[in-house]
Amino acid sequence: FEKSAFCRNTVQGRALRTDDRGYICSVLDIDYQSGCCPQGREPYPCNGCNSTTRCCDTYEYCVSCCLNPNQTSDEASSKVRIANHHSSGTYRDSFEFCMGRCRHNSKSVVHENAYATENHHCFSLPTNLSSEQPKPSIDDGLQSLAIVIGMPRQSCETACKLSKQTCQSSKLSAINKCAVLHKYFRCRGSCIASISQQAEVSPFAPSHLHPAACLFATQENVLSCEAYNEHLRRLCPCA
Repeated sequence: FEKSAFCRNTVQGRALRTDDRGYICSVLDIDYQSGCCPQGREPYPCNGCNSTTRCCDTYEYCVSCCLNPNQTSDEASSKVRIANHHSSGTYRDSFEFCMGRCRHNSKSVVHENAYATENHHCFSLPTNLSSEQPKPSIDDGLQSLAIVIGMPRQSCETACKLSKQTCQSSKLSAINKCAVLHKYFRCRGSCIASISQQAEVSPFAPSHLHPAACLFATQENVLSCEAYNEHLRRLCPCA
């Protein structure tokens, strides 16, 4: 008889399994001799995953979505350290990387006791790559500007005017980056993709708004000097 292929699988949840080929199935459907899921459906499903934040509400779907070659490669995965310490080893391949990254980590929580979003499992590449790479300057295009932090209910137009300056709308995209937000705000918790403006959420905002987290806009065409919100502190480019 032809010998069945052997698959590694997640072996974590009670209901679902994801094998190293990207197929997902119930624990009742998996082949317990080979460890493989049936191939009746398309591999790499991303049910319950946010394509922008690369976060999912289910661990197994996070792993399957992460395994898509368009999302993760063995070459990139093998450069990622398993832990932040400089002496830690790296993942051997995409499957090990996806299983490790999709588990809960410190970046998925706010205040150490609440999740930053309902999608707890994230598979984006971290910054602790084993190979040293030059980091781009976060001040590119900002050297000639005064960066002003507005108050809740205050637009950038108002915040700049109070500093006797004018909001530079053409530079809003330059500060719509997590690295820049982390420089000027404490950003306790995640830097979260949003349809709103780049800002820090007030620590006293309702819990569903992710208090004290930072937001960056996924669509830069919505960035505006005039926009404001009662729960957001805008970061404003003034000159």
